[in-house]
Amino acid sequence: MEREDRNLAFMLRYENIAWYEDGKVRILDRRIYPKEVSFVTCTRHEEVRDAVRDMVTQSAGPYTAVGMAMALAAKEAMDRGGNMEEYLKKASLLISSARPTTRKRMAAITDSCIPVALEALKNGERADYAIRRHIVELNDRRYGKIRRISEYLADRIPDGGTVMTQCFGETIVGMMADTLRKEGKRVKFFCPETRPYFQGSRLTATVLSEMGFDTTVITDNMPAFVMEKEGVDLFTAASDAITMDGYVINKVGTLQISIVASRYGVPVYITGDPDRFHKDHRDVEIEFRNPQLCLSAMGVKTAGEGVKGYYPAFDITPPDLITGIVTDKGIYSPFNLDSYFLDGGEGEY
Repeated sequence: MEREDRNLAFMLRYENIAWYEDGKVRILDRRIYPKEVSFVTCTRHEEVRDAVRDMVTQSAGPYTAVGMAMALAAKEAMDRGGNMEEYLKKASLLISSARPTTRKRMAAITDSCIPVALEALKNGERADYAIRRHIVELNDRRYGKIRRISEYLADRIPDGGTVMTQCFGETIVGMMADTLRKEGKRVKFFCPETRPYFQGSRLTATVLSEMGFDTTVITDNMPAFVMEKEGVDLFTAASDAITMDGYVINKVGTLQISIVASRYGVPVYITGDPDRFHKDHRDVEIEFRNPQLCLSAMGVKTAGEGVKGYYPAFDITPPDLITGIVTDKGIYSPFNLDSYFLDGGEGEY
């Protein structure tokens, strides 16, 4: 099988995101990459849950990690000799709850591993490696969909154009770069740093630069100036959820950049497929993380004693600020996402 992660940057290859082998899950530590290439090794499925919760991996990384955690849980059940189905159901519930805002997407993945394991046992196969194979197949399917998304997005990016990103859209960043490279388009990227974890400067900028593009990092308070002065042609961001009423939940800061884009007439294209299980944006729980993280930068304290922090991990961008939702079936208005499913779309997971 020719995998869909071919030709992508180091951190986007399946084994370098999260990988199960011999009773262990190895996860690339994105908190310190690319300064240091280091992996966190988990020997219990609860440890994978903790790694996801502690931001060892983020963006779409958790969707690979939680699947590999289910392979590890299957190995634990095999070693214990207990009821595989019961054990995996409990593990799925625990693992998928690591990040509340994306819980439903993660549960779709972890729940899908249970029948795979049971079928493997019935056929005399190892349940853990059957799950790993299943997760690779899911990744290939998702990467293939995102490759098609990247082609629709690339059509909107002019040769010699300038694009602003937000946070780290993971697979779409690599696929977009690969598509633009194949089309021979020269594109300049501005990447807001995305505090407090700096995913924009450390991850997005690294991938785009590694894949050969002119890439500039800006601080999170510069998008308005850059859009006005540098002639940004398009703002694009991925999505942690796209609700059926047309709202986009993504890394905090997406809303303010979309507002600025509206002011300067810059189109806003959000990548990802709608979530049928999120009918209304009001049913999405916004995760709040440790506010102390806002009082430092990469481990260096930046605020005085007694100062408080405030850290919502995501914000919600309304449909009137969004030019189009870029899916594997084409580009849709956020006001008419039902059309995506009528056209045969399967949704995010």
